[in-house]
Amino acid sequence: MAIKLYQFCISHYCEKVRWALDYKGIKYETVNLLPGQHVKAIKKMTGAESSVPVLDHDGQIIQGSAQIIDYLEQAFPEPTLTPDDPALRQQALDWEKKLDELAGPAIRTWVYHYFLQRPKVVIPLLAAGTPFYNRIALSLAFSRVDEIMRNWMKINQKTADAAQQTLEDLVTELAEIYGQRPYLAGEQFSRADLAAAGLLAPLFQPSQYPVPWPKPAKIPKPVQAWLNDWQPKLESIARIYQKHR
Repeated sequence: MAIKLYQFCISHYCEKVRWALDYKGIKYETVNLLPGQHVKAIKKMTGAESSVPVLDHDGQIIQGSAQIIDYLEQAFPEPTLTPDDPALRQQALDWEKKLDELAGPAIRTWVYHYFLQRPKVVIPLLAAGTPFYNRIALSLAFSRVDEIMRNWMKINQKTADAAQQTLEDLVTELAEIYGQRPYLAGEQFSRADLAAAGLLAPLFQPSQYPVPWPKPAKIPKPVQAWLNDWQPKLESIARIYQKHR
């Protein structure tokens, strides 16, 4: 049985899958790709979009974090990440979908808007897990990288401000829920909690995440100021990560 995860180390959607694989005790190999250079390899595998994560299980190709978790739940059912109770199952799936559609893009837009203004900080994050020369390549071509990423993800000050508001609304909602009960769907950890803590992990920078997090002094000031202000509300989400990751 050979399982390979094609990923960007920095990707929070890939972190969802890494966490699910580790939670289930599944052995796998990571194939770390460089953003941009990944397009040809992923399209060849999927015949479709170039997005990661992509899981290859003995030639069975699954793309997308939620779809991969669906597959893992069928192929490796224990320990489960999806509640058995139909109502709680739907609740967990709804939460995951909401977080995938809102939290994931919002963090990406907000963080990259500011970090792309700091090439020496963002390049090690983008190239994490890949050969050292990729950092040099990204440095030499960074103006083009910046342009492509901003166009591809529609990143600008206006979208970053909207993304920040989305994050504030979600973090507030999650902090209120976790202040009342331990998990998002029922009394057990599920894929809903995994999505919340996995996708929001870049906001509290856990040591388990496979990238060289920058020191606070190197984080762009608007981001660091926000993180300082919102740390109390992020603590309940970070506890989910530390307890189950």
